[in-house]
Amino acid sequence: MAPPVRTPRQAWIDAALAILSVSGPEAIRVETLAADLGVTRGGFYRQFAGRQELLDAVLDTWEHRSIDEVLQRLDNEGGDAKSKVRKAGRLTLSKELLPIDMAVREWARREPAVATRLERVDNSRMDYLRELIGTLHSDPRDVEARSMLAFSLMIADYLIAADHRTGTRTEIIQSASRLILGD
Repeated sequence: MAPPVRTPRQAWIDAALAILSVSGPEAIRVETLAADLGVTRGGFYRQFAGRQELLDAVLDTWEHRSIDEVLQRLDNEGGDAKSKVRKAGRLTLSKELLPIDMAVREWARREPAVATRLERVDNSRMDYLRELIGTLHSDPRDVEARSMLAFSLMIADYLIAADHRTGTRTEIIQSASRLILGD
C-alpha cells in the first residue's frame, strides 16, 4: 500500500510557478521545492515521475490559467466586444499571471518545446482578439492589425519604462486602447 499523499500535486506546481516567475525554469529543483513546502523529496516522487513531468504540469497550469480561466471569466462577466478586449488584457497579464508569462517568454527563447507552447497560447489569445475586434471592424487586414496592436500593447506595457508627457501611464494606455478599438 502506498503511503498517504501529504502534499497535493497542485502545491508542488504552485511552488514551481512561484520559482519560475522569480528565477526562471533552471531554479525549479526538487530539493528547493521540498524545502519551500517543508516536506521531503520523497513526496515529490509520489506526485511526479520526475522534474520534466513537473515542468510540463507547470506549463499546463500556466496555459489553463492564461487561456481557459480568462475566457471563462470573460464569458461569465459578459459585456460588449470593446469591454471584453480591455478586460482580456487586464486578466491575461494580471499581476499574478504577468511574471509567469514573462518567465515563459524568456524560457521559450532557449527551449523549442516551450516556444511551441507559447506560440499556441499566443495564437489562442490572438484568435480571441480577432473574434472580438472582428465584430467592430469588417476589413480582415484592419482586424489583424488592430488585434496585433492590442496584443502588443498588453505585453509592451510591462516592458517599456518610458515616462509619459501628457498623462499617467493608465491614461496613455486607455488612449492607445481607444485608438486601437476605434472609439
